[in-house]
Amino acid sequence: MKKLAEEFEPHWKLLTDALLSLQTLFLRRNLTADHWRSAQLLSLISAANTMLTPAASNTMPCEYLSLEAMARWIIIGFLLCHTSLNSQQACLTLWKEAMQCSLCIELFRDEVLFHHKLAEELFSGMKGYNKRINDIKECRENATSNSGSVHRERRHFLRSAVKELSAILTEEPGLLGPKALFVFMALSFSRDEISWLARHAENITKTKTPEDYVDSNIAELLFVMEELRSLLHKFKKVIQRYFLLYLSRFDAVVLNEIIQNLSVCPEEESVIMSSFVNSLTSLNIKQVDNEEQLNFRGLRLDWFRLQVYTSIARMPLILRENLGLASLMNTIVFHTRMLDDLDGLLVETADLAPFCFYPSLFEKMFAQNADDPTQLQYLIAFPMVCSHFSSCVHDMCPEEYPVLQNRSVKLCANFLDEITKQASICIIELCLEQRNLSEKLLPKYTAHTISKVVKKKQKKPANKKVEINREKPGIESQRKDRLVVTTMDKHHLTLTEYSKTINHLPELIVFDHIILPVEYLTNHLEVRLTKAIVRMTGYNQATQEIAKPSEVLSSVKAFIAFVHSVRHYINIDVSKICKDVLLQQSQAVDANGEITLTTAYTNWYLESLLRQTSTGVIIHSPAIKSFVTIPVENMQTFSAEEYSDVSEMQALAELIGPYGMKQMSEHLMWHVTSQVAELKKLVVENMDILVQIRSNLQKPDVMTTLAKRLTSSDNVLKRMMIIGVILTFRSMAQEALHGVLSGHIPFLMGSMKILSEIASLTTNRKDMLAIYELTSAAGARCTVDPALVTALSTQKKENLSEEEYRQTCLLLIYIAVSLPALATDPMSIYIQEHQGHRNNIHCLPKAINEIAAALYNIHQHDVQAHLREFLVCASMSLLQIGQETDKALVKNRESVYLILHMLIEESPFLEMDMLETCFPYVLLRNAFREAYRPVIMTTG
Repeated sequence: MKKLAEEFEPHWKLLTDALLSLQTLFLRRNLTADHWRSAQLLSLISAANTMLTPAASNTMPCEYLSLEAMARWIIIGFLLCHTSLNSQQACLTLWKEAMQCSLCIELFRDEVLFHHKLAEELFSGMKGYNKRINDIKECRENATSNSGSVHRERRHFLRSAVKELSAILTEEPGLLGPKALFVFMALSFSRDEISWLARHAENITKTKTPEDYVDSNIAELLFVMEELRSLLHKFKKVIQRYFLLYLSRFDAVVLNEIIQNLSVCPEEESVIMSSFVNSLTSLNIKQVDNEEQLNFRGLRLDWFRLQVYTSIARMPLILRENLGLASLMNTIVFHTRMLDDLDGLLVETADLAPFCFYPSLFEKMFAQNADDPTQLQYLIAFPMVCSHFSSCVHDMCPEEYPVLQNRSVKLCANFLDEITKQASICIIELCLEQRNLSEKLLPKYTAHTISKVVKKKQKKPANKKVEINREKPGIESQRKDRLVVTTMDKHHLTLTEYSKTINHLPELIVFDHIILPVEYLTNHLEVRLTKAIVRMTGYNQATQEIAKPSEVLSSVKAFIAFVHSVRHYINIDVSKICKDVLLQQSQAVDANGEITLTTAYTNWYLESLLRQTSTGVIIHSPAIKSFVTIPVENMQTFSAEEYSDVSEMQALAELIGPYGMKQMSEHLMWHVTSQVAELKKLVVENMDILVQIRSNLQKPDVMTTLAKRLTSSDNVLKRMMIIGVILTFRSMAQEALHGVLSGHIPFLMGSMKILSEIASLTTNRKDMLAIYELTSAAGARCTVDPALVTALSTQKKENLSEEEYRQTCLLLIYIAVSLPALATDPMSIYIQEHQGHRNNIHCLPKAINEIAAALYNIHQHDVQAHLREFLVCASMSLLQIGQETDKALVKNRESVYLILHMLIEESPFLEMDMLETCFPYVLLRNAFREAYRPVIMTTG
């Protein structure tokens, strides 16, 4: 610095004069907030009668000149010509004022200069500068103790003043013409204070007053700056019309008068000034209306040239002696820039690009403001500032472009991501509150309330047990005091603030990227809504606990109803979000690879409900079309009917839809095919015996003897019973789906019904399966289950098709000759109440019918003929039970006989007259009489 000052010595006088010209302007600008407030700076309503008067000044371009830039010029300038500090008191006073403004000044981007330390090091080696060193120490102490609070108060004043200015101009945009200078002054003052805060917060780490370098309300100031910028862009045409008329009808006239009154005007200067007048008078309002490109750069360049000509010594026309001309031309330059260089003015006064080089600080400021509820509506200012960063790029340094672009886009994306993340959290919290209110209306709570009322009317003594008092639905709407704020009120207020932020701009342009804030919210909301819906089930794979489908459906409806109301806050496609979220729940995994409602309920019904049917704890009840739990001593289990009755199955169909039902069917069919594969292995093991049985169907005694030689009859029946239970459950789910879709799409379901009738008449197997697949997807019952056909087709071996067919025929024989074994099982008792057997053997007819129909359809053989063969074999086998003399072996004979009747009722291929040819109907009648014999209930 010392060497630079020595080299600059020839220019000391010129530089000193230039710096002293800033004295009045700098001292006028470098005032405290109290002075600004008393002067009502930037206020348009303080003097309402002058509101339409154009804002003007003798030093127009200096009014919005950066105070920070002036301080930098003064500090470094006087360090270069430091002798003037000792020789001129005015220079010293100006320099000390600038030294007290801050603790560091900007050199370039994030490079700063600690000017107190630099000045002290420079003067410490010079004679006669001890007083200046003391002045530096005094300035440093003053800056350390006072500058932070001074700038903090300025920011506080600017927040309110600029906000007021923005509100007035938004209401009356026509004032942007006469009061444009106020706008650029407000932007310049605000930019200086924000830049000062960023520079000091990043570089001043050790301080006794850290609160001076933290501003949790900076978002509001950034926001009103962006509002003013947007107003200038939005009403650019209004501004251009105003200033074009101003230039042509006022500035041109006044300039012409001044030129005419000049005592001396050389020819060359006269030509330049005449061109000024001609350029301004030639302006026409149609140029703005036709959106012609205006360009006054030549005029401004001529003005610079004229300043050079009139600043040379011994020139006839001296500019210093014609201040009116200089003032008017500076005003004209400002007015022309309002026509053709509005963006350039905004870069000069409101560019916040330095934040690009303080990314961590910028993110820290965002976090501080995000924690303040009053600043939530202004948070969009942070991503908007990122659009300024493109002004950092210079044509001479193109390699910076991708670096700055990535940083800008990343910062903008991070800010929007955090804003929309918090907004989505708020929405989900409100959804949960609505769900809690909806939960109070569930039947299980209503029944409790009704029970209490009935007991009260009957005047029954109250139970000694302490009952939990539940709040009645609607109690939350009763308030004794308006000042009482509930949790939902707080969430609604927070959502409103975030909505204002997100709705402020439809899109942001950062470098070449177009960023949509609403898309960020949509993505967050989809993810969180998906997780929230799955959490409603309370599914625990370890304990196999899960909520009832009807309760989950009620919660989902509450969620979706509130999410639909969000569109009143934010302009987002709520229908698309809900469709995407609910559609994901119909798949095995969602977009993030997590489990869905379909997976959770499929696993639970298979692992918890259907698995316990083989133990006799849970049975299927055709009477109520549900699975029910049979109470067992010393064993706690859930109530199966609460999860599988008609209403619950319909709720499940509503939740997971046709796609989800298809996923569940595929999972169920995988278990069915596994059981069929094991059955075929058993057939192979007993192949010879089964072949002999089939060849002796007309010889009952031989059949009975051969049947006793079969090794795994119980295993066959058990596996078929498992298949029957699975298929019965699937049939219940399909029926529920059909009922739900009939309510939603009745006309389409009518068309599908017609298709299914056509399929029953067609002979083309391929067309039939295609139609069945369509109708089955809508829950319609089909003669041949297409899902089962598809699943079993994977087991068919191309080279052994005849062998596979033979095994299928023998499998039915195996099942038929094994049926008598059921009579010996004490669990085969028929339960009147449920119209089913204790061990679920009443599910065997469905298994036999659907497995036979699918397998014979795969092998392309007549299903009816083979089922008739099975009926004959089964009838002959069951008739042999009547010859048993041991009552223990035939205890449940009548219950087993009912299976034949169920087989006929279940099958679309068999009829009752087919059964009468091979099994006496009197036995069936007696079996029904025995099964439905009145049960006499006796007590102690």
